Amino acid sequence: MIGCVLVANRGEIAVRVFRTCRELGIATVAVHSDPDADALHVREADAAVRLPGAAPADTYLRGDLLVRAARAAGADAVHPGYGFLSEDAGFARAVVEAGLVWIGPPPEAIEAMASKTRAKRLMAAAGVPLPAPVDLAAVTEADLPLLLKAAAGGGGRGMRVVRRLPALPAELASARAEAAAAFGDDEVFAEPYLEGARHVEVQILADAHGTVWTLGTRDCSVQRRHQKVIEEAPAPGLDEDVDTALRRAAEAAARAIAYVGAGTVEFLVRPEPVFLEMNTRLQVEHAVTEAVYGVDLVALQIHVAEGGALPGAVPGPRGHAVEARLYAEAPGRGFAPQTGRVRRLWVEGAFPGPALSPFPEGLRPPDPPDRADARCPQTPDGLDRAPAPALRMDSGYAAGDLVTAHYDPLLAKVIAHAPTRPAALRLLAHALERAEIHGPVTNRDLLVDVLRHPVFAAGPPDTGFLERELPALTLPDPEGTRLAALAAALAGAAAAPGAWRNVPAHPQRKRYRREPDGPEVEVAYWHTRHGAPRPHDFPGVRVVSAAPTRVVLETPDGVARTYPVAAYGDDRVHVGRFTFTVLPRFADPATAPAVPGSLRAPMPGTVVRLADGVAVGATVRAGQPLLWLEAMKMEHRVTAPATGVVTELHAAPGRQVETGHLLAVVQEDEP
Repeated sequence: MIGCVLVANRGEIAVRVFRTCRELGIATVAVHSDPDADALHVREADAAVRLPGAAPADTYLRGDLLVRAARAAGADAVHPGYGFLSEDAGFARAVVEAGLVWIGPPPEAIEAMASKTRAKRLMAAAGVPLPAPVDLAAVTEADLPLLLKAAAGGGGRGMRVVRRLPALPAELASARAEAAAAFGDDEVFAEPYLEGARHVEVQILADAHGTVWTLGTRDCSVQRRHQKVIEEAPAPGLDEDVDTALRRAAEAAARAIAYVGAGTVEFLVRPEPVFLEMNTRLQVEHAVTEAVYGVDLVALQIHVAEGGALPGAVPGPRGHAVEARLYAEAPGRGFAPQTGRVRRLWVEGAFPGPALSPFPEGLRPPDPPDRADARCPQTPDGLDRAPAPALRMDSGYAAGDLVTAHYDPLLAKVIAHAPTRPAALRLLAHALERAEIHGPVTNRDLLVDVLRHPVFAAGPPDTGFLERELPALTLPDPEGTRLAALAAALAGAAAAPGAWRNVPAHPQRKRYRREPDGPEVEVAYWHTRHGAPRPHDFPGVRVVSAAPTRVVLETPDGVARTYPVAAYGDDRVHVGRFTFTVLPRFADPATAPAVPGSLRAPMPGTVVRLADGVAVGATVRAGQPLLWLEAMKMEHRVTAPATGVVTELHAAPGRQVETGHLLAVVQEDEP
């Protein structure tokens, strides 16, 4: 029996594992880098061990330090979480050789799937359907479009879509460079890019006694930068034969490598499934499977690692679950990661995961808090135990925590579980829309708009959905922005009321910038002798009430809307789903733009490489890649702001920069 678990990870997944351990009566140990010294996962653990440094390569990717930490803290088992060293066979082997229990698949199984090229050969031998191979040395127009992938990769890194043959050499070089930087292996392979395909995966769980569970399907087709954003279970709209083929292929994949533990087999479906890859770990989106099947996958991982057997019968599904990943990022700026302090992160009615029965014999979850007697009536599709609608939020952050540029920008996962897919989508969209998310800019609005998009609601989209619809999903909302800015100004006036004047000459004015990238808004209002202020240049808008934390405005159509307002003593104010920076009334000459053609860092990060030929004196084209920044586990391409000559270059590989730092100056060609 395991008595103490060290989680070789951070953030949301570490918190998630600790909560299950606490329910099972298992002691916990956290590890942390210096920036994470007071992180939520450290506060949740019984003990913590420092990993000196900040960069992942010096901390969470140091297997020797992690094993040493486990032994020093008295842990007898290690859970790797996901990411970092979770799929590193060498680390798994080092844990076992140190006499510790590895809560994961055997090192040999991890090794078999570590290289995607080797994995495909093994899957072909097991009869798992595969995409047609492409010889990179003999690519023709007929092979396009192509998908380049890092053989040792994951998380969308080292992936490129090639649609034009002349672009292949540059994209191949870029993919190899990113793969080498991320995984220490520059091997890249190619396969057909299946336009219009869905990304569907199967959750597997196997014990050491020959039992393999396939716990249904998940659809993960809504992606940005080849990374999942919204996931749901079961995958909707699958033909019964396709569903059966997916499950059989997933089980065959597991048995082919003598798999033990939790894992995921991923496929592209168009309309027949082909093998994509196997993740030899727990997935970020495991919560939707837990909701539908009523299991605690982390508890079952521990049960299997202790040598326990799974019951022969796989539990039956109930209802539908949808998960949205809440990221600190700006979708309208190419999903640039955002940093800053979390002031508030609250979703009404959501309970923290897992809150499930941890024992294999009791696979049904209790009802969420305050809903002990809640039951839904039988649904038309014949579910005999329809779930009570429920919300769950798994997060690695709490109020006061700092989001830094060192790690992934995932703030939280919000999961809705309901009797049907439409009910789950509606519940999740409503919860996110009303959530109080104060701090860095997030993708919350994008998530809500996707969940309510008619194409997504009508049926499962393909993997190109978000890229196609992004311009429409990130349209500005000028009228909503102006009204929210007015509410911010009125709340500020209520918090610090000014003197009323008998004969005012000018209205009171406030300037704001909607984050992350504008627009700037100036609003004006008049103080009145009695009652609420009167807006200026807002025809037909009436102030019903104005308090420091709540403003009610009535629009010309006679509808009164409430605007919750929150400020935390800095230059930002949050009004519902809007975030504003308070601007000085008059521009400060010291902050005026620098030399024309200045290229500034769009985010904090590290310069990982310069494009070939980029140096002072080089001629560049507008939009041409100049350098790449690494921030929050992703590479971001920074392009030339104009066509001209590079006159200054302040970037070099390895240099750390903050938002706004001058990277280069491009002197624009004369017209």
